[in-house]
Amino acid sequence: MITKRIIPCLDVRDGRVVKGTNFQGLQDVDSPVDLARWYSDCGADELVFYDITASAEGRRLFTDILTQVARQIFIPLTVGGGIRTVDDFARVLQCGADKVSVNSGALDDPSVIGRAARRYGSQCVVLSVDARRVDGRFRVFARGGRQDTGRELLEWVRYGVGEGAGELVLNSIDTDGVKRGFDLEMLAAVSAAVDVPVIASGGAGSAEDFVTLFETLPRVDAGLAASIFHFRQVEIPELKRRLARRGIPVRR
Repeated sequence: MITKRIIPCLDVRDGRVVKGTNFQGLQDVDSPVDLARWYSDCGADELVFYDITASAEGRRLFTDILTQVARQIFIPLTVGGGIRTVDDFARVLQCGADKVSVNSGALDDPSVIGRAARRYGSQCVVLSVDARRVDGRFRVFARGGRQDTGRELLEWVRYGVGEGAGELVLNSIDTDGVKRGFDLEMLAAVSAAVDVPVIASGGAGSAEDFVTLFETLPRVDAGLAASIFHFRQVEIPELKRRLARRGIPVRR
């Protein structure tokens, strides 16, 4: 049986890890290098590193900090932020990333998904999607949740997977940082629409939220969170023990 993954996320701005609510009100948390080392040591299955203002500011991702993070960890590393071209994939992979996450760049130029998948393989291409409800429908947003693209969520994820994305990260803006649980309705719709691993992001507030996620939606492959791990409201080793007691397969 495939184990469920527990993935901390480092949202990095100006070289520091930050966290907000509904993509707003960002507050300083810690050094990404120190946090990455700690997560690697405490049992995280993977780590996600997002340079969260690179796309909005129209610049490249900060590779110096990324290189330092990659040198500190011994778990898979997914990196995103300011990824717009296949050359951006190359640059990030050379810094030590295992997978590259593309979001706004793919919305601007959807062909980058297929071109990157053909060069590096689908397993390297992660399509990250920020979505929220607009008039009762799931809509895709860009630029860190600042811009409504007008795209319908399920159409976009089906397209991205068809082009070669090997994994999806679904970030629900509606539940981000609220700590009332993952967006099960949105996740159910997406996981039923595609046949690649889906990572749930946005809304975890307790260990029980991960239990609910995996018990309710067994097709979801991983749960991603930030502040509850950063502030040690949920300890990853204890979370995994709790999941295992409920019969949910995890890597110990």
